[in-house]
Amino acid sequence: MLIAVSALLEPASAASNWQTVAQRLGKAGTEMPGGVYRVGLPRTDLKVSLDGVALQPGFALGGWVAFEPMGSQTMVMGDIVLTQDEVNPVMKKLEEGGIETTAVHNHLLRAEPMTLYMHVFGQGDPVTLATALHSGLALTKTPMKNAASGASQSQASTQQIEFDTAAVDRAIGYKGKANGGVYQFSIPRAEPVKENGMDVPAALGTAIAINFQSTDGDKAAITGDFVLIAKEVNPVIKAIQDNGIEITALHSHMLEQPRLFFMHFWANDDAQKLAKGLRAALDKVAVKKS
Repeated sequence: MLIAVSALLEPASAASNWQTVAQRLGKAGTEMPGGVYRVGLPRTDLKVSLDGVALQPGFALGGWVAFEPMGSQTMVMGDIVLTQDEVNPVMKKLEEGGIETTAVHNHLLRAEPMTLYMHVFGQGDPVTLATALHSGLALTKTPMKNAASGASQSQASTQQIEFDTAAVDRAIGYKGKANGGVYQFSIPRAEPVKENGMDVPAALGTAIAINFQSTDGDKAAITGDFVLIAKEVNPVIKAIQDNGIEITALHSHMLEQPRLFFMHFWANDDAQKLAKGLRAALDKVAVKKS
């Protein structure tokens, strides 16, 4: 999901601006490489399952918004996880605040309860747009606390990664990172992506995302999305399906250059087998070398 905000954001004053953005948004974030300020919005309030697998928030329910200063403007983008009854009230409230909706769609099939993902974009003053975002998010049950402890944190600490992560790294050809009970990969595309003439870094949702969640011993569920140009779409479809991985959605997230398509996937099988299948798909994509 994407959101942008317009303002004069001097590099020297970025930290103080982010503090004000966090206050108006209602939740603090983290400054990422390139000066991007990213705020995680996982739906830890939801209990969602798919094919008998209880989905961890960091696995498939991890919404976010991210702000990037661009000279005299700030671009904010995001991906907000919503229940069905939250979609239209949130969309209307965001529109009233000057934030555009660029996509609404599913990421998974058969998940219960169904969750939808709203991508947003805006450009202007970061504090004004953080305030607009807060108004929209207030119509949801998205947890807005930054607590480092509590039920959600203690629950995550008990969820272990059981499969061999080093073997998965070797099979995929990139190094993953453990985040609670989820093992994650973020793989940037080789060429730059632009929105309204401005570079859109990986922290704003232009990298291939792959998540593994342990399910039973050496088995894992996988989800995420491949970020593709048009000519890559069908070769990746074939590679994924040939390796027993289900494609669950294919759509756009934003109005960017080059035109990108986001392909979501799901499987629950031996972790190394799935990693090799994902590697076969990555071989069809122009990605940065590891």
